Amino acid sequence: MKPVAKRTKSDGEAATPNYSAPALEKGIDVIELLGDEPFGLTITEISQRLGRSVSELFRVVVALDRRGWLHKEAASDRYRVTYKLLELAHRATPAQELTYVAASRMRALAAATMQSCHLVVVNGGRGLIVARQESPGPTGFAVRLGTDIALETSCSGHVLLAFMDEASWPDVLGEAPSRKLAKRLAAVRAQGHESIASSRLAAVSDLSCPIFGFSGQVVAALTIPFLAAIDDAPHLSIEETLALLKATALDISTVLGWYDRQEAPVVPSLSVPEPKRPRRTRKAS
Repeated sequence: MKPVAKRTKSDGEAATPNYSAPALEKGIDVIELLGDEPFGLTITEISQRLGRSVSELFRVVVALDRRGWLHKEAASDRYRVTYKLLELAHRATPAQELTYVAASRMRALAAATMQSCHLVVVNGGRGLIVARQESPGPTGFAVRLGTDIALETSCSGHVLLAFMDEASWPDVLGEAPSRKLAKRLAAVRAQGHESIASSRLAAVSDLSCPIFGFSGQVVAALTIPFLAAIDDAPHLSIEETLALLKATALDISTVLGWYDRQEAPVVPSLSVPEPKRPRRTRKAS
């Protein structure tokens, strides 16, 4: 005869089953304990902290290690929590939404540079403007939301193509890129950004940087159509603007969960720091 689960009642609520899962609870206890131990603990130390025997926890810890939730340091036999928890958290939180994360940072970027900016993603074989922020200044150039652009000839397109897996190029473009385009994409990847004259307007220079997700794959391009002012008011140079653009793209990537695999991950924050503004340069009269 199957055991009947005990049920508990709370005021105003229907009865709900109160199931017991000892192994699962032990696993959660281990993960929560190690979450406060960045240098890890041995299984003996874990058992002492939790007030359980080593034999009680051994299979649980080994299973968590095998499934990638924990990592055992071979030299010290210490177990640490892996980045798998971080990955799941980013999948289940608003930080996964690109435009949600980017919007406030794009506003800060536009205010710091006095330039418009927009966000581009791959949509089929084209680029699609999914977010934009106009310059708060008296003049500016902004691309309409929802506009689609050619990946092969646009600044944003070059960034998206350069940082995606090369094996995806034929599927995205419908054919392998030309030698000239492939050479250009290699240069963009090497320098970490694209900077070219606008394919639409003679007075505009486009600047674009990649945004990466937790997996390390490029998810968008953040682009500034840079307008060079000719009045006597102080303005940021194109080099200073590019520096702020790079910093903003990196900030968005970090909040989306990206980190340099060769370095320790940065814990993302949804707050928007004030961008550091480089020294303004006044044009010579």
